[in-house]
Amino acid sequence: MATGDVLAALARRGVTDVDDSTVTRAAYSTDASLFRVVPRAVVRPQHPDELAAIVDVARELRVPVTMRGAGTSIAGNAVGPGLVVDTVKHLNRVLDVDAEAGTAVVQPGTIHAVLQKAATAVGWRFGPDPSTHTRCTIGGMIGNNACGSRALGYGRMVDNVEAMSVVMGTGDTLALGPGGLAGAIGTGDVPAALDRLVGGHLGPIRTQFGRFGRQVSGYSLEHLLPENGRRLDRFLTGSEGTLGVITQATVRLVRDAPARTMAVLGYPSMIEAADAVPALLAHPLVACEGLDARIVDLVRGAGKAVPDLPKGAGWLFAEVTGESLAETEALLAHVIADAGALDARVVLDPAEAAALWRIREDGAGLAGRSLATPAYSGWEDSAVPPEHLGAWLRDFDGLLKQFGLDGVPYGHFGDGCVHVRIDFPLVHGAASIEEGRGVFRGFMEAAAATLATYGGSLSGEHGDGRVRSELLSTMYDAEAIRLFGEVKAVCDPLGVLNPGNIADPAPLDADLRTSLPRVREPLPLLRFTHDGGSMADAVHRCTGVGKCVVGGGAGTGTGVMCPSYAATRDEKDSTRGRARVLQEAMNGDLVQGVSDPAVHEALDLCLACKGCANDCPTGIDMATYKSEVLHQTYAGKRRPRSHYVLGKLPMWARLTTPVAGLANASLKAGPIARVARAVAGVDQRRSLPQFAGRTLRRSARADGAAGRLGSVEQPDVWIWADSFTNHFLPASGLAAVRFLEAQGLTVRVIDERACCGLTWVTTGQLDTARRIAGRTAATLAPYVASGVPVVGIEPSCTATLRSDLEELSDAPEAAAVAAGVRTFGELLAGLVADGRVTLPDLTGTHVVAQPHCHQASILGWEADERLLKAAGASVTRVGGCCGLAGNFGVEQGHYEVSVAVAETQLLPAVRAAYAVDPDTVVLADGMSCKIQLDDLADVPALHLAELLASRV
Repeated sequence: MATGDVLAALARRGVTDVDDSTVTRAAYSTDASLFRVVPRAVVRPQHPDELAAIVDVARELRVPVTMRGAGTSIAGNAVGPGLVVDTVKHLNRVLDVDAEAGTAVVQPGTIHAVLQKAATAVGWRFGPDPSTHTRCTIGGMIGNNACGSRALGYGRMVDNVEAMSVVMGTGDTLALGPGGLAGAIGTGDVPAALDRLVGGHLGPIRTQFGRFGRQVSGYSLEHLLPENGRRLDRFLTGSEGTLGVITQATVRLVRDAPARTMAVLGYPSMIEAADAVPALLAHPLVACEGLDARIVDLVRGAGKAVPDLPKGAGWLFAEVTGESLAETEALLAHVIADAGALDARVVLDPAEAAALWRIREDGAGLAGRSLATPAYSGWEDSAVPPEHLGAWLRDFDGLLKQFGLDGVPYGHFGDGCVHVRIDFPLVHGAASIEEGRGVFRGFMEAAAATLATYGGSLSGEHGDGRVRSELLSTMYDAEAIRLFGEVKAVCDPLGVLNPGNIADPAPLDADLRTSLPRVREPLPLLRFTHDGGSMADAVHRCTGVGKCVVGGGAGTGTGVMCPSYAATRDEKDSTRGRARVLQEAMNGDLVQGVSDPAVHEALDLCLACKGCANDCPTGIDMATYKSEVLHQTYAGKRRPRSHYVLGKLPMWARLTTPVAGLANASLKAGPIARVARAVAGVDQRRSLPQFAGRTLRRSARADGAAGRLGSVEQPDVWIWADSFTNHFLPASGLAAVRFLEAQGLTVRVIDERACCGLTWVTTGQLDTARRIAGRTAATLAPYVASGVPVVGIEPSCTATLRSDLEELSDAPEAAAVAAGVRTFGELLAGLVADGRVTLPDLTGTHVVAQPHCHQASILGWEADERLLKAAGASVTRVGGCCGLAGNFGVEQGHYEVSVAVAETQLLPAVRAAYAVDPDTVVLADGMSCKIQLDDLADVPALHLAELLASRV
C-alpha cells in the first residue's frame, strides 16, 4: 500500500495533521532505545475521535500503528514501520480535576508535570513520578505501566488508573472502569472473550502473574482475575499499545504530606547498598533509590555542584514523609540505625535535596557517558523481589565480566528494580557489526536465564518492547506465552497495533540503530575534542532521553534547551529531533549526508543557543554541529546573504566606525533601511543595530584607560574589548571601568584588536573563524599569563572563547585563554570575597534578569545572581532564551519563531514585573537580549556593570 493512499484515507476521515516528510520521518525513526525503524508517516491527532479514525484506516489498509508518548521509551516500544501517532502536540489537556473525589481526567498526550501542576493547585498530587516526569505523557506511562522513584509510597501506574476510554485493535470503542469486564460500556465482544479466556486458565495466571510489584513484563493478566475485580482498564495498563489505543484516562490523585525529608546512606559499593535494602523496607519509605559514584563523578567533572555526600562509592536515597519535620527526622533516625551504612546524612535543605534528585533523574543520560566507550540501554530495568537484589547484582556483575562488558547500576532499589547502561560493542571494540550483535544477544540471553532463577522480571517499568519481548519465554512457561498470543488475537486480530512487541516479538538484535555502518562520516573542521574528533560519534551521544522537550515546550525553569521547540512544539525543532536527523545523515539511508535539505530543515530553527551543551545529560552540542554542517555544505559555494553580512558583522562594524554617524543616519531613513535589510537578509520588522560614535577602545584611550601589555604599568584588571562591546555597546565596558575604578582599582582596556569569531562560527565560516580565533588566542594569551584578570563584557563573545576556541584550534594558547578569561560577575565575586570591592546597596531594587543563553549555558550566571542578592536586590531570573540569539532572530524567515520564543518566558516575566513595580530593573548583559527587549517591548535593559556603576 502506497503511503499516498494511506494519507488520502486519513484525510477522508478528517485526520489532517499528517507528516511524511523526510525530516519528520528521520526525527521519529527512533525513541530512547537502541532501535531504528523509519515510519511511513507521523500523525498528530487533533481530536480524540481521530484516534478511532487512525485505527480504522490501519485496519482497512493493514498499516501498523505505534503510539509514541514522549518518545522516551527505552525498550523500542515507541517506534514502528507504519504510522507513528504523537498526541503531545494537540491531545495534551487536563480535562478535569475533581478535588472532592481526588481524581483527574486527562488526554493521552498530557505531560506528567502539567497534570502535577493542576493537581497541586487544589491540594493533591499525582503519585507515580518517573525520572522523565517533566516530559513523559500519561498515555505513555499507562502504556508502559511506569512507576518512578516513589512507587514505594504511591504505587505503580496501574495502581493509579481509575478508568479509561479506549479504541481496541478490533475497532471497538470501550469505556472501562471499576465495574470490570462486566461493566465495560461500548461495542464488540472483547470483554466477554477475555473473560472466557481467563476463566479457562485461572491456575497458570494465579501462579505466574503478579508475583511481586515490579513484575511488568508481558501482559498483566492478574488484573482480569475475579479476586482482582476483572479490571480491563488495569489489564491494558502496561500492554504497550499492542491491544488498544487510549483516548482518555481517569487517574487517582493522592494527598501529599506536609513534610518530606531524605537521608543519604553511603556504602562501599552499589552491591552492598543493595544488601541493605530488605532491612530498610520495614520502615515507611516513600522512596529508596540507588546511585553509583561514577554518575556523581560525571556531574562534578562537568563543573556542576554536587551537595555533600556521605562516605562511600554507592548511595541509597531513603525518603520519608510526615506531618512535620520533626516526625520525618525521627523516622529517618530509625532508618539510619537499621541501614548498616558506612556513613549517613539527613538532607534538610530542599534545594540540596532537589539537586540530588536531579542527578538521579538524569541517571540514564549520565550513565551513558560514564564509561570509556558509549554505554547503551537494552538490559535496562530488570527487577527482582527486593530480598534477592544483592545476590542478583553479584551475579549480574559476574555476567558483565564474563562478556567483557561494564555498566553502572542505579535505580529503584527499594522495589528491586535496577537500571543500567552497558558498553555493548555495537560501535566501538567489535571486529565487525555481526560480532557486536553477537555479544549483545549472548549477554541478553544469559542475563535473562540468570534473572529467571530469582523469579525476576525482564522489565520493572519500561516494558518489553523490541528489546525484551523475544526473551519472555525465559520467565513464563509455554502456556503463558500461548496466552499472550490468544489475548492479542482477541484484542487486535489483524495485528496492526505496535507489532513486534510482547505477543509477536521481533528479534532483539534486529533494527539496531547503533550498529548501522557509518557510510557518510564527514571529515570535520572542528576538533570535537570530547568525541575523539568524530562528528558521527558526537551526534550519536543523543540517546533520546528527551530533556530537550521538557514540559511539552511549556518553557519552564531556568534551563535554556530547547527554545525553538518551546515555541513550535515540533519534534524536528528539538535537540533530540535534530540529532536523529544528523544520525541519519551519517549512517542511514534516509538522509543523504549533511547537505541534504532535511538536515538544513531540522537545523534551520536551531538558535545556536548552546543550551543543550549544558542542559542535555548526554552532552549534545547542537550549535557546534550546526556550524560544522554549514561549513561543509557551503565550502566553496555561494552562501545565504545573511552569512556575508551578519556573519561578518564585526568586520563591517570595523570598516564603518570612521563614518558611524553617517551610517546610523542613513539606516534610519525608511527606504535606505528597507534596502539594507533586504540586502543583508534581515527581516523588515527588525531594527538595525546602531554603530557606536566612539568605540570602547577609542573612549578608553581618551580617558587614559587603554593600554597594551608592557606599555603601561600592570593594572589590577584588563578589560577585553570584544567586537560587540567595542563597536555597538561601549557603555557597558565603560561602566565596568567606572565601577572598578571607583573601588580604587586600576583598570585598562586592552588596546589591541581581538575578535572571538562568533559570527563566523554561527554561520559556519569556520576556516575564517579558525584564523580569527588563532590570532585572538595569540593576542590575549600574554595578558592571561600575566596573572592579571582578563574580563569579557559581552557574554556571547566570552562564551565563544571558553567553549569554541579549543574546538577551533589545538594551539596551547587556545586552552590557556579559554580557561583564563573571566566574566564580569566572576571577577567581582573574587574581588568581593577578597575585600577589594564593596557592592552598592540595592535594597528595594527588583531585578528581572535575562542571562544571555551562552552565559547561562557555558559561563554560568550563578556568580552574578549571588552578587545581586548580596547587594540586597530581589532577583527574578528568567529561564530560556530571549529568542534573538545573534543573527538568528533578525534573519528572514525566523521572526515569528523569535517572537514566540521571547513569549515563552522573557516577555511574560517583564510584563508581570512591571505590573507590580514600574521601577523594575531589567538586566541583560547580552547585546542580543538588549535588542530583543528593545524591539519587542520597548524596554531598556542594563548590563550588570551599568547597574552597579549607576549606584556609586
